[in-house]
Amino acid sequence: MKFFIAVSLIIISNNIWAFKDCDNCPEMVVVPAGEFMMGSEVVPIAYGDVFENEKPPHKVRIKSFAIGKHEVTQMQWRWVMGKNPSNFKGNNLPVEMISWIDAQKYVKKLSEITGKKYRLPTEAEWEYAARAGSTSIYPWGDNELEMLEYSWFSPKLNKTRPVGLKSPNVFGLYDMIGNVEEWVLDCAHNNYIGAPSDGSAWIRNGDCSIRMLRGGYWDDPTLNARTATRNPQNKIAKSPFIGFRIVRDF
Repeated sequence: MKFFIAVSLIIISNNIWAFKDCDNCPEMVVVPAGEFMMGSEVVPIAYGDVFENEKPPHKVRIKSFAIGKHEVTQMQWRWVMGKNPSNFKGNNLPVEMISWIDAQKYVKKLSEITGKKYRLPTEAEWEYAARAGSTSIYPWGDNELEMLEYSWFSPKLNKTRPVGLKSPNVFGLYDMIGNVEEWVLDCAHNNYIGAPSDGSAWIRNGDCSIRMLRGGYWDDPTLNARTATRNPQNKIAKSPFIGFRIVRDF
């Protein structure tokens, strides 16, 4: 059975709205077009050149797109894929133990079911959505103490938490920081020299056996809660730290 119209439509603000293509599909938030500075010049001295892959900051223009309001949940995964691979079980927990290849299989099948084109976000789309207009260290500002309001991000957690329990960012997106790291489309590059300026996935001249993870996870050091943090991992890697959210093209 295919679904060709959204079964729900929710207005979040004057220029941001959300929809679902089917009852068991992820809720999608349409974020407005715009431009932003991607990356960071801020590299903690104690970590040397570990974060050189965040440089140089560069301007990126983004077209409007729809991105998952939440990380894909185990219930949503099971409806499309059947067996739930997650280490921590719960319908509204983010699905984890998901490789980049697994995530690609999910978006392909969901696209076939709905007749719509789903995919992983590009790295630029992910950072634009996470920043939601901010230029600060974290999406909510520069104060690390506010982290508990917006993210599941503490070694004391010991596991994932249900999606959507913390405060959303300005775009109405939940858990962009923390809970699980999220796969994006792009191949790994050591820095942003030559990166696309149009928000497209950076595939050329990179190591495509390695893909990028964004957003940090529940047991990460707080340094990795920064919006600009990039984590390259082998595309076959699976971990209770790794999940994803999706984008839908119009």
